Amino acid sequence: MMQADRRTLRWILVGFFLALALPSVLLIRQAYGQLKWEALHQQQVLAEDLATRIAGDLTAWIATEDQRPVTDYDFLVVEGGEAANFLQRSPLSEFPVPTEVPGLIGYFQVDPAGRFSTPIVPPEGQAGEKFGITRDEIARRSAQAARLYDILSSNELVQHRTPVSPRAARENASDALMAAEPEEDDGNAATADKDVLKPQTQSSYAGSRVAEAKEEARAERPEHEEAAAGTRSFDDLQKSQTPAELRQQMPETLGRVADLKLDRVGEEAQEPAAAAQEPAPERRKRREANLVPEQELGARPDEAVNQFGDYRINTFESEVDPLGFALLDGGQFVLFRYAWREAGRVVQGMLIEPGPFIEGLIVPAFRNAAVARSSDLLVALRGEVIHAVNGSTARSYTGASEALAGTLVHAARMPSPLEELELIFTVNQLPAGPGGRVLAWVGGILALVLCLGTWLLYRAGSRQLQLAEQQRDFVSAVSHELKTPLTSIRMYAEMLRAGWTDQEKVRTYYDYIHDESERLSRLISNVLQLSRITHKESRLDLQPMRGDELIDLVRSKLGAQAEAAGFELEIDQDGRAGEAEVLVDPDVFSQVMINLVDNAIKFSGCAETRRVELGFRRVDGQLQCSVRDHGPGIPRRQMKKIFRLFYRPESELTRETVGTGIGLALVQQLAGAMGGKVDVRNRQPGAEFTITLPCS
Repeated sequence: MMQADRRTLRWILVGFFLALALPSVLLIRQAYGQLKWEALHQQQVLAEDLATRIAGDLTAWIATEDQRPVTDYDFLVVEGGEAANFLQRSPLSEFPVPTEVPGLIGYFQVDPAGRFSTPIVPPEGQAGEKFGITRDEIARRSAQAARLYDILSSNELVQHRTPVSPRAARENASDALMAAEPEEDDGNAATADKDVLKPQTQSSYAGSRVAEAKEEARAERPEHEEAAAGTRSFDDLQKSQTPAELRQQMPETLGRVADLKLDRVGEEAQEPAAAAQEPAPERRKRREANLVPEQELGARPDEAVNQFGDYRINTFESEVDPLGFALLDGGQFVLFRYAWREAGRVVQGMLIEPGPFIEGLIVPAFRNAAVARSSDLLVALRGEVIHAVNGSTARSYTGASEALAGTLVHAARMPSPLEELELIFTVNQLPAGPGGRVLAWVGGILALVLCLGTWLLYRAGSRQLQLAEQQRDFVSAVSHELKTPLTSIRMYAEMLRAGWTDQEKVRTYYDYIHDESERLSRLISNVLQLSRITHKESRLDLQPMRGDELIDLVRSKLGAQAEAAGFELEIDQDGRAGEAEVLVDPDVFSQVMINLVDNAIKFSGCAETRRVELGFRRVDGQLQCSVRDHGPGIPRRQMKKIFRLFYRPESELTRETVGTGIGLALVQQLAGAMGGKVDVRNRQPGAEFTITLPCS
């Protein structure tokens, strides 16, 4: 019956739990999902803002380079306009190369004949000391210029391959100044090969004879040939490489963007990234007036360059195209433009290492942005991933990282001419915002309350079912306990009244009637005491008593009880126990000891040793009163259960002993009411109950 009732209770509580849990889970999941998509949208906004800021920085930098005068690519420039009266070094002649542009290798210029020059090298035939440059620095500048030349020549962007040392250049300076057009004489290829590192000032010489020779050369050369003679190789860079060619140029690519199969959830309703940004200002071809210092014919190369008399200022107008972008075979970025000068079309530009450029310009901005806490960044060039940056890890929505990992947050192309460079933001894990944390707390608390509440209901229901069953057993036990002595009393009383007994047995029958009356009295006393304790009506009359008085009280009341049951009562005490003084209610203490002795007699009736031992000890300011039997003892798992109200270790149908299950529960409660406690332990053989009372 009990198992069936508990099974019914479990099914009821399971239904109750599911009825509350399922709607709560669905509601929290819906709210959590909504917050998750709101967080994704927020990350898209952050990624778009970051991409716009990076694009703005690149736009400003490109605009600065677009507006850079043509003459800045020469080592010397004129300051002061048409009324110029002094020269100074070009801003691009600084060395080491400025770090404002991460990964910048250096600036270069290629003249119409395909000859290479760079503003970091002084004019041909001029000593570096005259420009405040030491020999060691000249060596470093020459090494950097050689590196620029090697990169360009390996891509066949310059025609002359054998650079001339500065010393040889100074020795041949006067001869070079007299050569009007060495680049147009096919027979002088060997001579031209010696002019790789000639600076731009050597492409336009002072004096009417030089100017007239140039004008005649331009008149004799077709216009399209003049524009493409030495710079035609740069035209091929404008063609887009195929993916195979791109992978060959940059072997360290991380794969194609298409192969990543990025989930574009959340981008479906979004306009293309490039369209979402503000349009970059239009980049057009422009014209500018230039002032170029040209060394006078006959001036000694080693004379001071700041003496204006050694130079003649030549004025001309140039036309400049916007910067273009290309990827070289060595993996370097090249930004270059065409400029039409008096001698024809020249190419001006810069070489950049992609890794340092991205690490110095894009990665720091990403690391310092809020979007880095939830996203990874991929930098792609023409569909090939060339750089990947992992975002930082933050607390995330539970399960959101797995569900949205790889989702495209935002993709943006950089401004012209870097439009083939693309920033791709993908989900790493979404951060749990304030709403997510609140919802997580609410969900956790709700789950805890629901589970704990269901468990408490089940426990309370189980206890009530157990109590109801114990009460039924108690009623049955009390009925049995009352019926048995009443039947005995009635039987012996009727026999005595009818005179059916001999005079010899009359005494025995009176003893039976007396013992059963005592048994009824104890049972009724226990029941009444239980009722008073249950209704909080128990009132104890505590009074100080010595230990020897308690021992005498127990001996007088328990001796006859043990003797009537055929047991020997043995009392053992130490000398200090009799002197101990405790606050007790004599009647309650007697009832406690009677219940313990009655319990010992009841459960050791089949023992070989029919003896109950009482012990009185004074230990650490406390009086310990013990009752020991020599029965089978108590199973360890039941030692705490035996003090429960109505608890009995056997089934009511199979029990071998009589009892109601309230005796030990009353012992514990009454001892606690007197300020003491009850403990039990197994002995070999039997069990021992100990009442500990504090001494006053």
